[in-house]
Amino acid sequence: MTDSNPTADPAASASATTSADATASAPATTSADATASAPATTSADATASAPADSGARRIRVAAAAPYDVVIGNNLLGELPGLLGDGVQRVAVIHPRALRASGDAIRDDLVSAGFTAHAIEIPDAEEAKSAEVLAYCWSVLGQAGFTRSDAVVSIGGGTTTDLAGFVAATWLRGVKVVHIPTTLLGMVDAAVGGKTGINTAEGKNLVGAFWEPAGVLCDLAALETLPKNDYVSGLAEVVKCGFIADPVILDLVEKDPEGATSPAYEHTEELIARAIQVKADTVGADLRERTTAAGGAIGREALNYGHTLGHAIERTERYKWRHGAAISIGMVFVAELARAAGRLDDATADRHRTVLESLGLPVKYRADAWPHLQDAMKLDKKTRADRLRFVILDALAKPTILEAPDPSLLIAAYAEVS
Repeated sequence: MTDSNPTADPAASASATTSADATASAPATTSADATASAPATTSADATASAPADSGARRIRVAAAAPYDVVIGNNLLGELPGLLGDGVQRVAVIHPRALRASGDAIRDDLVSAGFTAHAIEIPDAEEAKSAEVLAYCWSVLGQAGFTRSDAVVSIGGGTTTDLAGFVAATWLRGVKVVHIPTTLLGMVDAAVGGKTGINTAEGKNLVGAFWEPAGVLCDLAALETLPKNDYVSGLAEVVKCGFIADPVILDLVEKDPEGATSPAYEHTEELIARAIQVKADTVGADLRERTTAAGGAIGREALNYGHTLGHAIERTERYKWRHGAAISIGMVFVAELARAAGRLDDATADRHRTVLESLGLPVKYRADAWPHLQDAMKLDKKTRADRLRFVILDALAKPTILEAPDPSLLIAAYAEVS
C-alpha cells in the first residue's frame, strides 16, 4: 500500500506554481483605465502578442454552433477572429499566477479596439467556488457587460471551468474563448463545453453545458509548465488512448520518459489526437444523453477513471492533482472490468504499465475505501443510488457497468491499495 500523501508522488502534489496564496480573495484588477500599457512579457508569457502561426492545426468541433480548436505557437493573433463581430467588451479571466499574461491579453485586445477588463481569480481549485463566481458576476455587472460581449479565459482547467460557467450564466449566456495554458486544460477542460464549480459535497456538482466560440492551444505555454503539472495532464491523454485511439498509447510507450516533456517529438500529435477524441465524442453527444447500460456509450466515455478519481480528489480536499487521481481511477476500473470478466488481462495490465512508466500513481490507501464509496454515490453518472462505471470491454471499446456486485468493487480496489 502506498501512502496517500500527495507529496510522496511527484505527479500527485497540488502545490501552487507560484508563491501566491490560493485561498486569498479574488481582488478586482479591472481598472477603469482599460488602456493601461501592457507589462513587459517574458518567455514564460506564451500568450504575448505575435503573428498567428500559419502552420497551426485546426480541429473542428461539430457542436450546435461549430467551433475550432487551434493548435500551434504564437496564436494570440487568432483571438479577435474567434471573438467575432459585434463584441465590444471582453473580460479576461486569469489566475493570480498568470497576472502578466492576463494583463498582456487585455492590452492587446484594447489595441485591437475592444474595451477589455482583466479579472483575477485564485489559483487552482480555490477558483471554483460560488464566492469567486459571484465576484466575477459583480465585475461584469459593474462594467456593463451585455449579451453581445464576451469572456476570455487564460489558465488551466480550473480557470476554464470557472470562466465557462461565468459566461454560461451571465445574462443566460455570453460568448467565451478559452486559452488553456496547461496540458490538462488543452486536452480536456477547454474543449466540450462542460463548465462548473465545486461545492462542499463534491466536484463539479453545479455547472452547465456551454460550448466556447473557440479554443487556442498555444504549445509554447507548455514549455514553462512544471513537470508535475504536465505529467498530470498526460493522464487525460492516456485516457483517450484507452477509450478511443490506441495510437496514443503506442506513442507514449515508444519513449515514456520522453513523453513526460513538452519537447518530445510526438507532443503535438499526442495533444491533437487527444483533442480529436474529445471533439468527436462531444460532437456526437454534447449533454451525455446517448448512453444506455450495456449498450452504445456517448460522452460518458470521457469519464473513464473519473468515478473513483473524483472521489479521491474529494477525500483529499482537492489537494491532489486531477491527473494523479484519475490515473488511480483508470487502474481501478480496468481491474473492475477484469474481475467482471469483461476485459482481457493484457489490456488491464497495460493500464498500470503505461501510467507507472509516466510517473503517475496507481495505488491509494486501503483504509479510505468506506469514504470513497460514500463520495462515489454523488458521482454525476449515478442513477437512483445505482453506481455506474465506465469500463472497457476491449481496447477502445468503452461501455457502462451498472450497479456492479459489491464483491467486485472490493476486489478491484484491493488491486489499487
